[in-house]
Amino acid sequence: MAIEKVLCLSAMVVAGLLALVFLLDAALGFPFGRASLTFDILVLVGAACILWQGLETYKELR
Repeated sequence: MAIEKVLCLSAMVVAGLLALVFLLDAALGFPFGRASLTFDILVLVGAACILWQGLETYKELR
């Protein structure tokens, strides 16, 4: 069960980092210069879904 937990947590970390980067881009225009606000929002929604699914999966693995 250890490898499943590692994979779940690593997916959550990557999704969290993506959410942080695109939230910064939507709010401050850093690092992409706010090229597409629509894309920023869609990536944030996708990252939030992955974080939620990862959290639910991690609860089941306990």
